[in-house]
Amino acid sequence: MDELTHFNHQQRAKMVDVTDKAITFREAVATVKVIMAPETLQRIHAGQIKKGDVLAVAQVAGIMAAKKTSELIPMCHLLPLNGVDISFEDDGQTTLVITAVAKVSGKTGVEMEALCGAQIAALTVYDMCKAMDRGMVITDCHLVEKKGGKSGHFVFGE
Repeated sequence: MDELTHFNHQQRAKMVDVTDKAITFREAVATVKVIMAPETLQRIHAGQIKKGDVLAVAQVAGIMAAKKTSELIPMCHLLPLNGVDISFEDDGQTTLVITAVAKVSGKTGVEMEALCGAQIAALTVYDMCKAMDRGMVITDCHLVEKKGGKSGHFVFGE
């Protein structure tokens, strides 16, 4: 079994030391679903949400969240991200799918940044639409793919 790297000799939490790791390109993709009433999705597309352009605001919020991940999750490293992209797809009925892609040339991965970006984008959608649809459900958030680093390539479900 691999040594647990997030614990020190006293078995207390620590930030992993990546000093000796090589700088490599790393990329992570995460996704999350927001399930809502059909009218809510229609109004998002029609630009009829009182708080403004839901997808534009959620996109910026997701990018900002990815950049601030190390401030939210105690053991995450501060990473100089090369890029973050937040995109949206939907089924035309009730489900909005948000995908976050984070990239870095660094010593540690960007999975948490992608997951954080996707989740905060979803929470922003909820916040902007909650006046008309408090029954929205944020669900199925997961890492879709990870490239780079010692552990190699990961694809969800494989």
